[in-house]
Amino acid sequence: MTLCAATALLLAGCGSAEPKPAPEGGKQQPQPAASSAPAAGGGGAKHDVTLEVGGTGKTAVMYSGLGSGFEQQTLPWSKSGTAELTAAEQKVGYLVSVVPGTVTGSDGKLQQAPCTIKVDGKVVAESDGVTNVKGCSYTIKQ
Repeated sequence: MTLCAATALLLAGCGSAEPKPAPEGGKQQPQPAASSAPAAGGGGAKHDVTLEVGGTGKTAVMYSGLGSGFEQQTLPWSKSGTAELTAAEQKVGYLVSVVPGTVTGSDGKLQQAPCTIKVDGKVVAESDGVTNVKGCSYTIKQ
């Protein structure tokens, strides 16, 4: 249920990336690429981010903050990258999250796979998949 709600929330927040129609008799103009790079003069703060999902087998993993995705993954799984915050994001925050699907626990019952988020090498969010079934999320601020 949590995974469905998180998926709906993620999809509802996505904008359209479809190009605008070409003007009459003209060529299609290239569209600017979406960027999380800071605006000129913004001075972005950079943070190394690692998203991890533990366990064995395969499960669906939804993530955001280092791009975004919702895919079937072989566990254990991790994704690392650099988050560069704009001046505004340094004030209000930059959300990174990972919501894993279910795996079979040691007791044979289904449970959410455990997850961890590390920022600059420090664990900032984690879930064992049993006591906290909302996945992992963290707002980076500078």
